[in-house]
Amino acid sequence: MKSFSARAFYFLAKIALEKEYSRFNSMSLLKKLAGETAIYGISSILSRLLNFVILTPYLTRAFVPGEYGVVSDMYTYAALLMVLFTFRMETAFFRFASKKGQMDRTFSTATLFLLGSTSILVVLLVSFSQQIADLLLYPDNRDYVIWFIFIIAFDTLAAIPFARLRLDNRPLRFATIKTLNILINIGFIFLFLEGFPYLIEQGMSGINRLYDPENRITYVFLANLMASAVTMLLLLPEYRRLRFTFDQELWNQMMAYALPLVIVGLAAVTNQLLNLPLMKHYLPGSTAENIAQVGIYSACYKIAILMSLFIQAFNYAAEPFFFRNANRDDARHIYAQVGQAFAMVGSLGFLGIMLYLDIFKHLVDSNFWTGLGIVPILLLAFFFLGLYYNFSIWFKLKDRTIIGAYISVTGALITISLNLVLLPRIGFYGAAYAALACYGFMACASYLTGRYHYPINYPIYRMLAYILLALLFYGLSTLYRPMLEGRWLLILPINTLVLLAYIALLYFLEKDRIRQFLRPTA
Repeated sequence: MKSFSARAFYFLAKIALEKEYSRFNSMSLLKKLAGETAIYGISSILSRLLNFVILTPYLTRAFVPGEYGVVSDMYTYAALLMVLFTFRMETAFFRFASKKGQMDRTFSTATLFLLGSTSILVVLLVSFSQQIADLLLYPDNRDYVIWFIFIIAFDTLAAIPFARLRLDNRPLRFATIKTLNILINIGFIFLFLEGFPYLIEQGMSGINRLYDPENRITYVFLANLMASAVTMLLLLPEYRRLRFTFDQELWNQMMAYALPLVIVGLAAVTNQLLNLPLMKHYLPGSTAENIAQVGIYSACYKIAILMSLFIQAFNYAAEPFFFRNANRDDARHIYAQVGQAFAMVGSLGFLGIMLYLDIFKHLVDSNFWTGLGIVPILLLAFFFLGLYYNFSIWFKLKDRTIIGAYISVTGALITISLNLVLLPRIGFYGAAYAALACYGFMACASYLTGRYHYPINYPIYRMLAYILLALLFYGLSTLYRPMLEGRWLLILPINTLVLLAYIALLYFLEKDRIRQFLRPTA
């Protein structure tokens, strides 16, 4: 009897210790993910902060809304082409390079393929650049098209080296190069738009051969090209690992995996950016008036992108993290914890931006403030986009990327349909509501299909409660705001108290989990 009791005690103790170790180990992994997200976030935040604090205010003052609308319009088409150039090889690289012993073979196969395909696409697009410019309604600005073709080519060839840095757990090098990219971009923009005109005024007439003051927009694109070229040079050391061995069988597997993701990527760009060219054509004003509205929408959209800083940093760290830990016994439990943590921080970001919108709105010129009403709608849309990134990981892990394509295409159809219906009726607010409907659908569809194919026990009601409470607190702030109109010394402290109250409520609801996360690991 004593022997049986001893064995029973041993097994119970073993189970308890294994459970405690699993919990400790999963929390350690979550902390590692949080650390990597913070590093990626620092680069994203620094880059975007420089963009918002320096570049966006400068460009919205240097250009009228119509000119700024041209810049936004061209970047929309560039985002679409980027998906086609890369063939989503970076995600396929994560999937196959994360397998034991497959890193170098996968890197070489993906890189050699993109070197060949990019060369072919550049030659074709440059050959038809005038026809493309005519199609985009910029017949006198073929140079816009040419600059963007080469920008996209450099960025494509940087995609796999950047992906390898992420999979190799080298976020610092990744962050450094990304930050240098935006610094170089900003430096060249000021050189072209401020430095050259100043030198001409000082009598250096030779600059006139390099600078056309009637076509200043082209220098924004040229500065981007310079930054992309320097970024590619900084990534050349990663190409030392390239072996000139192309694995046809591996490439077939990667393409079968990646092609549905190309559809996903095109749909994602459609969901995020296609509303800009649609506005150019379907808003009720003239083409010039509509392009000005595109500029206003784009400027205020950039304020909402403050939320996407966190989402982008999270996605940079989470995608390779999910693949690296896919074979763990407790992988699904970890993924559920990641989703809950994202929802908590995302809801806090939504409320923080809205409570301090009176500060953030100064990131753009006052001529663009007529579009500030879209900011809360877009912030909520980005929150659901972040949930989608969490929920959609199942089809990448289970090699069911075709389901992701179905979801994304349906989301794109929702975006296009609602834009066509709403833009003529409620202006650019229609584009914001279309984005919210699209991302809301995609998050729900990914969650529901995942429950069937790859069940993860997300605490979904708690995750939704976080954003509903954030909306409630934001609604509360709108009640007292009219009574304090213009009295910023009162509004900001009160809003700070509201934000602190929300943080206290989150801590009350999740104090055990937060304490466990904050506890130092041995």
